[in-house]
Amino acid sequence: MNAPLDPFPEGSRPPVVNGLSVDVEDWFQVGAFENVIARGEWDAIRTRVEDNVYRIIDLFAEADVRATFFTLGWVAKRHPEMIRRIADAGHELASHGYDHARVFTFDRSSFSEDIRKAREIIEDCSGVQVTGYRAPSFSIDARTPWAFAELAEQGYAYSSSVAPVVHDHYGWPEAPRFAFRPLPWSSLIELPVTTAMLGGRRVAAGGGGFFRVLPYGFSRWAIRQVNRVEGRPAVFYFHPWEIDPDQPRVAHAPLRSRFRHYTGLAKMADKLRALVHEFRWGRIDMIAHREAARAMELPAPVREDEEIAA
Repeated sequence: MNAPLDPFPEGSRPPVVNGLSVDVEDWFQVGAFENVIARGEWDAIRTRVEDNVYRIIDLFAEADVRATFFTLGWVAKRHPEMIRRIADAGHELASHGYDHARVFTFDRSSFSEDIRKAREIIEDCSGVQVTGYRAPSFSIDARTPWAFAELAEQGYAYSSSVAPVVHDHYGWPEAPRFAFRPLPWSSLIELPVTTAMLGGRRVAAGGGGFFRVLPYGFSRWAIRQVNRVEGRPAVFYFHPWEIDPDQPRVAHAPLRSRFRHYTGLAKMADKLRALVHEFRWGRIDMIAHREAARAMELPAPVREDEEIAA
């Protein structure tokens, strides 16, 4: 299919403001190591998240951009000063759950307690209201339609928890690529992480390991496609440990997990610096507010007994 005609000459289209986000978890809390580093060991491990977050705050300040920090309650509880500094710098604080357990490992009752506990800790540390949520490892999918209902009932304004792609660790390929209302009775907005279209197929292009491992030009191409062809904002994410090449190595982790976790760490900060200067960025709550009107236009919102139409 041919791309729609662009009414703006090259270089004159008003730039789209994209959503910039940081998933605040430490190097030992990631999905790649969840089977080799037990949660019971976490308190004995020296954390590195605070120094890395301060580096990110400084990097964002260089570019005069604001972002959303989706933060684990476990991290916030142990680093309250860091949480206050994020808020004082003008960034949004949002929830990433308590201890990075994936949503499909919960039933609805335990999920309710997890998001309540994390939100309470973050709000107590920061003194600001938390209205956004991102599931660990983008783990809201076709198995957990009740998660949206629980978020709505607890008063969340938006979620950014869906990866609308096929992936071995996560993914909901039938989900819409852009903002949608998952519940017909709620104003809750879901902002999926960004994908691009390549050869008629969706490809992950929202940051994280894909940004570290692939050439910078791929992310530039993908964001430009979303902004210029689709006219929509990209939703980009990364983690504090991704700018930390000196972090410990977990030698007993599977080779594939080590490749995913450690590749590209040394170059990540420079790539991020280029990205935040090249495109316009804003907080995810701002993007959700702006996308709400278009999300309302979806013809088939998700219900618990039916699948999302792509």
